Amino acid sequence: MDAELEKLVESGKITARSADQLEKLKPGTFCLHKSWGFGRVAEWNLLLNQILIDFPGKKAHGMQLTYAAENLTVIPPDHFLAKKANDLPSVKELVKKDPAALMRNILESLGGSATVTQISQLLLGDIFTEPEWKRWWDSTKKLLNKEGYFFIPTKKSEPIELRGEKVSRANELIAFFGLARQPKEQAAALDQIIKFQNEFDKPETQLQPIINTIEEAAARNQRLNPALVFELVMARDDLLGHHPQLTSTNPGLTLIRLISEEESRLGTILPKLPSGKERRVLHALPAALGPGWTVRGFQMMQSNHARAVLQLPRVFAEAGLQAELRAFLHRGIREHSVTSEALVWLCKERTGEWRELITPDLLGAILSALERDQHNENSRGSKLRDLLLDDRELIPDMFASAEASVARDAMRRLMLTPVFDELTKRSLLARIIKLFPALESVITGEQKEEKSAALVVSWSSLDKRKAEYEELINKKIPENSKEIGVARSYGDLRENFEFKAAKEMQAVLMRRKSELETALHNARGTAFESPDTTQVSIGTIVTLRDSDSGKEEVYTVLGAWDGDPDRGIISYQTAIGQSLLGHKVGEVVTLADQEETKRFAILSIEPAPVDVTPPDPSLLEVPAEA
Repeated sequence: MDAELEKLVESGKITARSADQLEKLKPGTFCLHKSWGFGRVAEWNLLLNQILIDFPGKKAHGMQLTYAAENLTVIPPDHFLAKKANDLPSVKELVKKDPAALMRNILESLGGSATVTQISQLLLGDIFTEPEWKRWWDSTKKLLNKEGYFFIPTKKSEPIELRGEKVSRANELIAFFGLARQPKEQAAALDQIIKFQNEFDKPETQLQPIINTIEEAAARNQRLNPALVFELVMARDDLLGHHPQLTSTNPGLTLIRLISEEESRLGTILPKLPSGKERRVLHALPAALGPGWTVRGFQMMQSNHARAVLQLPRVFAEAGLQAELRAFLHRGIREHSVTSEALVWLCKERTGEWRELITPDLLGAILSALERDQHNENSRGSKLRDLLLDDRELIPDMFASAEASVARDAMRRLMLTPVFDELTKRSLLARIIKLFPALESVITGEQKEEKSAALVVSWSSLDKRKAEYEELINKKIPENSKEIGVARSYGDLRENFEFKAAKEMQAVLMRRKSELETALHNARGTAFESPDTTQVSIGTIVTLRDSDSGKEEVYTVLGAWDGDPDRGIISYQTAIGQSLLGHKVGEVVTLADQEETKRFAILSIEPAPVDVTPPDPSLLEVPAEA
């Protein structure tokens, strides 16, 4: 032991145990601290009871001797961090020439195992950039798998382990399959076995038991987990195809038979399969279902499963049935029954053989789909919405060969849809106006009409209209959307009375929604306080005398939605209200009813009772769209 350390022990300043640890921390030694990280002992200063450590973030950091002895871990010279600090060029050379040796050194330095994240932290910065690390690790991982001394888990969060003995890839994969208990683990293990099937030098003894296990698991799980069974059967077929010497214990269990037996459940099975295996199932539909497979194919084209919608047109093409699919889509566009996923696919494929379907009718089908999806939590309509907004050539392509009258109708349909705000509608309308400049008046005319249509209404009547609007958007329209979805599931839309009735009701509801939005936007609520009683005005009670009979009549002139003829309450917008407005006491006015015209003298003008209904704060400034 160092003489100075012995003196400190004898004087009782440090313990013998601390002295033994400090003996290992002589200047030049590498060490680790749980907070400061990697460092190197710079010097001892025993007179001041401390040693100085050079850490990357701080040089000559002082630590008291006892604290250093208890909290510093000595790093041996062959530790990866020590090698990197002493000779970084040599480490970089090893990265290129012998990645396996480098990984062995790293794992040995970290106790025999480490996650990919821990390994990357040691190499990023002074050896790799992020992109360089990803490329190096992808190639190195393949090399380590072949080495046999490294266990590479399928999950990135699990540690890579260094083995004491070499294990063949084939035996490792077989062991992994044997340990798999969950369906996903079994499928993943089979994928790896198929991927590295060339490494099995004795397939009859190595893989035949796996074939038997696959078929037993498939027979056991078909009712409860059909998606797993599809994967198992396809994996078995792949192994049999690669190794003809293998035999099946259940040759009748085929993918074709599975599709036929599970036809009614395909809609729920396919989304659970990996995309490559789903593709195999879809391309096997004609062989499995015979000539009637097109009915199932059309139903899947109407699903919200994007992968199936993307792949099925290729299946139709392989079967020479593109014309049938085109006719199906054309009918669906005309009836506004095509789903969002199918519309997204069609819009993206519009430059090819499906070009003839890109017409103004397509815009109507898109708007209908977006309106349906607005109240459907499981929809993927946002993808269609984004496509319509972001693809600035889509609308021009639809209207490239259209007549102005068709474009005008489409613009009006677009202006009424509730799925876009006013600013977005203007952006979409501008794309049509760019092709038809004369149609700009469709927008400007609507604006002028809105400015001149202000309505004076009582707070109580405004409350009622607002309640009607909220019931419409929160209850009636969502219920109608559900009815349309249920009716669509019944099958052929051409003979589907429930679907047509629900669609007609949708049109009624949407029209009423638009009317209410316009009315609420133009409405100006009032309590009829302090009306102008020098003349007939809104909020006054007018007493009249018939010039011929001398009979008196009383009218209360109130807001646009306040008519109650039985009580003598009239809206200022009625013919009588318009005839009375602006006239003063003593003047004679002419009023016409359904049978004759009479003259009345105005006897008095008094203020009407104040509307005691407190205004809803949200109605003080009613927006254009709720």
